[in-house]
Amino acid sequence: MENGTSRRGDDDVGETQPRWRFSRSSVGTQLTAAGSLSIRAVIGRLTSSVDASSTRSVVHLAHGDPTASACFQTAPEAEDAVVDALRTREHNGYSRSNGEPHARSSVAEYLSRDLPYDLSPDDIYLTSGCVQAVEIMVSALAQPGANILLPKPGFPLYEARTTFSNLEDRHFDLMPERGWEVDLESVKALADDNTVAIVVINPGNPCGSVYSHDHLAQIAETARELGILIIADEVYAHLAFGDRPFIPMGVFGKTAPVITLGSISKRWLVPGWRLGWIATCDPDGILKEAKVNQAIQSYANISTDPATFVQGAVPQIIANTKQEYFNKILDLLRNSADLLFGKIKDIRGITCPHKPEGSMFVMVKLDLSCLDGFCDDIDFCCTLAKEESVLVMPGTALGMKNWARITFAIDLPSLEDSLERIKSFCDRHGKVEA
Repeated sequence: MENGTSRRGDDDVGETQPRWRFSRSSVGTQLTAAGSLSIRAVIGRLTSSVDASSTRSVVHLAHGDPTASACFQTAPEAEDAVVDALRTREHNGYSRSNGEPHARSSVAEYLSRDLPYDLSPDDIYLTSGCVQAVEIMVSALAQPGANILLPKPGFPLYEARTTFSNLEDRHFDLMPERGWEVDLESVKALADDNTVAIVVINPGNPCGSVYSHDHLAQIAETARELGILIIADEVYAHLAFGDRPFIPMGVFGKTAPVITLGSISKRWLVPGWRLGWIATCDPDGILKEAKVNQAIQSYANISTDPATFVQGAVPQIIANTKQEYFNKILDLLRNSADLLFGKIKDIRGITCPHKPEGSMFVMVKLDLSCLDGFCDDIDFCCTLAKEESVLVMPGTALGMKNWARITFAIDLPSLEDSLERIKSFCDRHGKVEA
């Protein structure tokens, strides 16, 4: 007895245990299905395959975060902008649901530099990274019976979000023999009266492709013909280091309505700052008339938003970062891509059909017929992680079985070392020729 109240022990005989009603099934739920499709889930599996007793460093070529390498760091101007924003003490409160006006104005001006028309702050919705931009767009477009067209290979977050939102996804092919261009005939064959949008990722993740003006124009004409909007995933905007310049899909906004998804994560190398955007590139007002803008705003009203001090820093980040910084990053990516493309040619069982021209990735094809002991690309990648402590992304996670995605945004010595390990691995597992 304590304070006049009796206390029962957990082991009291005859006590009836309550029936807890919040138990969740571990399989078969939308959440489980969506979570299993994530890059993080696959990287977790690869990491768990690494031999913990190995003394060699683990080389991460499976994710899109280059900041672990000292050579891939953000611009000093960006760091100063965040510090200055914090010290003003003007950005410690809540943000508006679509972002602070000064930050949206800066993003609108930044994107308008490459467009034949001007965006206004009302065309911009700030998000917590490009991941939330994808989440908002998929949720805003989801309605009973609707479907969306996604690239194969592609970024698995789209499949995860469509699964969670009950929006059917249909996959069109990207053609490696044509620089991973969109197979427009397959797009037309897949679309029907319930198709609402097509996703175009340029520069390409996972392929490292950069689309030409003509090909982007063809995509826009196809979208117009089908009566669908274009979701332009341009998180790797301006990271084009080959012969083709980056051209935003919004250039063709008068042909078909375009919703651009972007962020400061990749160009400024600050993925942890979580500042992205949705931009409605729609000079004819088609999206507004269809109430898509309203759906985006409605979802933003019940969601989170980027840290206000990062929003406060955006105008200074955009205005003050020097072109020399961007050129340096492009040189680093170009040199890494050149090294990777050259070294891959000497690795048994791996071919690269198209030299990367943009983003931070390349897709390579695995010829498991000349290697011993692997049933598929996941088996290959997990065994590679175990034996060589090198992580590469299995193509199955991206929609392409028996392919793999390799990140080359890493310092050259580490990249060269990892490629030597992959070569040794493939030589060791190579079938003996009769």
